[in-house]
Amino acid sequence: MRFSLAINLERMDPTGDMRAVADHVLEMVQMADAAGFDTAWAAEHHAIEMTIAPGPFQLLAWWAAHTERIRLGTAVAVAAYWHPIRLAGESALLDLLSGGRLELGLGRGAYQREFDRMVPGLDSAGASAALRELLPAVRALWAGDYAHDGDRWAFPTSTSCPKPVQANPPIWVAARDPDTYDWAVANGCNIMCWPLMRPFAELQAYAARMEDALEKAPGVPRPKMTAMRYSAVWADNSDADRYIASVQRQAGQFENLFKQLGDVDNGFADPVDLRSLAHRDEYLPETLREHLMFGTPDEVIAKLRAYEELGVDFLYCASFGAPIADQKRSLQLFIDEVMPAFTA
Repeated sequence: MRFSLAINLERMDPTGDMRAVADHVLEMVQMADAAGFDTAWAAEHHAIEMTIAPGPFQLLAWWAAHTERIRLGTAVAVAAYWHPIRLAGESALLDLLSGGRLELGLGRGAYQREFDRMVPGLDSAGASAALRELLPAVRALWAGDYAHDGDRWAFPTSTSCPKPVQANPPIWVAARDPDTYDWAVANGCNIMCWPLMRPFAELQAYAARMEDALEKAPGVPRPKMTAMRYSAVWADNSDADRYIASVQRQAGQFENLFKQLGDVDNGFADPVDLRSLAHRDEYLPETLREHLMFGTPDEVIAKLRAYEELGVDFLYCASFGAPIADQKRSLQLFIDEVMPAFTA
C-alpha cells in the first residue's frame, strides 16, 4: 500500500492567519516528501475559505520548488472551469518545472454555488459533459498540433506549449456513479473516490463499480484506485474528542456548500446544524470514529488492512478544520507508527 497527502489551505473562521496557513501546508507536504509519501494533492475551489485553492498549479509549483521527490497532483481540476489549451499548457508547465512529477486529476466539480459564479447556468449534468470533452482534447494537445470543434469548445489548430516531460502523464478521474467509472476506465484513467462519511460498504461499492467497468473494457490495463478519507491518528483515546469536534465543525460548512443549505459570508459558509440532516447519524462521534481513518496507530493499521485487501491505494487526507498543531501531530504519528507496518 502506498500513501498520499491531500491537503488544502483552509480557514474555518476569520481569525486564521493566511501566511501561517500557507507555511503550515508547505511544512506538511515537506514532511510527507521526506517520509516517502507517493503524492501530494491540491484541490481547486473558488471564493471558499474552507478550501482556498483558486490556482492549484501555482500551489503545486510552489511545493515542487521545496520538495525532492513527491509527486504532485490536482484533486481535482474542475473541467468546466478550464479551456483545453490552458489546462494542457499549465499542467505541462508544472510537469516541466517539477521534473516530471505531474499527476493530473480531473472532475466535474462539487458545489453548485461555484458553478453559479464560474460558469453561470451550468448544472452537474453539463459539468459531466465538459469533463468528457476536455480529457481527449488535453491529451491531443500534449501530443502535438490539434484542432477542436466540440459542444463546449472550438479552436483552430493549436498545441500545448510546453510539452509534458512525461510521455503520458497519469490522469485521474474523480468518480462516483457507474457511468463515470465506465468512461474513465475505458479511457485509460485512474480512479479517485471519496466515500465521504459513509461506511466501508460505500468503498466496497466503488471497488465493485471499477471491476464492472473493467469487464466492459477488455484489454484495458487495470487502473489504480485511490480513496480519500479524513484521517487523524492520536496517541491515545483521550485525544479523540478534539479531532472529532474539528471534523464535525468542518462538516457543518461542507454540508452547506454541498447542498446549498445556508449563506456564505465573505467566503465563510454558515455551518449547518448536523442534527437537522436526514443522515445525521453519520456525524455521531462513534460513527465518525468507525467510518473515518481515525484512531490510535493500531486501530488505523487495522482499518488500512481492509483497504489494502480491497485493492485500494489509500489517500491520506490531512486537512479537515483541525488546528495546525493537531494536524502535524497526527501526520507525524502516521509516519512514525503507521507507515512502517506497510513497508515492503
